[in-house]
Amino acid sequence: MKNISELTDFYYKTLYPVLQELENKREKLKKKIINIGIVYTVIILLFAFALLKNIQNIEAWIFAAVVYLAVGGGIYKYLIKDYTAQFKSLIIEPLIQEIDKNLTYLPNAHIAQESFTRSKIFTARPDKFSGNDYIRGAIDGIKIELSDIHAQKKHKDSKGRTSWSTIFQGLFIVCEFNKHFASQTVILPDSAQNTFGTLIGNWLQANNMSRSGLVKMDNVAFEKEFVVYSNDQIEARYILTHTLMSKLLHLKKKSKHPFYVSFLGGNIYMAIEYNKDLFEPSVFHSLLKYKIAMQYIQTLHLALGIVGELQLNQKLWSKR
Repeated sequence: MKNISELTDFYYKTLYPVLQELENKREKLKKKIINIGIVYTVIILLFAFALLKNIQNIEAWIFAAVVYLAVGGGIYKYLIKDYTAQFKSLIIEPLIQEIDKNLTYLPNAHIAQESFTRSKIFTARPDKFSGNDYIRGAIDGIKIELSDIHAQKKHKDSKGRTSWSTIFQGLFIVCEFNKHFASQTVILPDSAQNTFGTLIGNWLQANNMSRSGLVKMDNVAFEKEFVVYSNDQIEARYILTHTLMSKLLHLKKKSKHPFYVSFLGGNIYMAIEYNKDLFEPSVFHSLLKYKIAMQYIQTLHLALGIVGELQLNQKLWSKR
């Protein structure tokens, strides 16, 4: 697999001329969006003041603001649709192919909801599940699939009003593992201990009724960042060797985002929480900027480099 330096060279030698052409389109699109946004805002304000000027109910104004944002968001997505498709076809897909020719990229598809639920990483079942930028294939003979995911939960208050909360938004990855697990082992960010301290944090972890038994690991650095739950303490410790714990810590440090892992059946599932759509092009920032280019390269390299990073291609365990 190509390293960061090789991918950066490819980006600037092969893709940069394409980016320069896209940059002209981006500038025109940015001006168009700004002009339409101004006209749209003025029209909405005129209608809002005409219809609601005598209404003192704050909820009516809040509702108007929600409608304004929702419709505005829809208009924005429609305006950038063609530009986004071009960017993914001309930039993201060649980058993925440069990483490994055996990978397939489907920009409008995503990982199945069944895989997300099967992972046991999140206990809430999504009422709305969407995503994009689906990548699948094999790296060093190990099957891998990943995509952006946005899983949401529906809520209703006492007045019957609907709201949505995010269960997870970010990169979701499924990899083959060289062992079939009889147990379910889930690794979560240790938010309780980081928030409430060791004593209260340990008590909250041990009394998490939605999870299997708490597994205490003998790696201090790992325990500081993660909490482990499993219905088989022995197999959990068998899976989480000191080497694997160190590699997971390294991945978490590289991602700089909340990091979730589970081991079930013959797979390892990973969720990296970004709270944004990762491979969408920026309309209001130049794609020629080095920092923006590196965000795409580093994210792809992190996700697709997991096979090598965790040595999933090495038969450290035997299938059973």
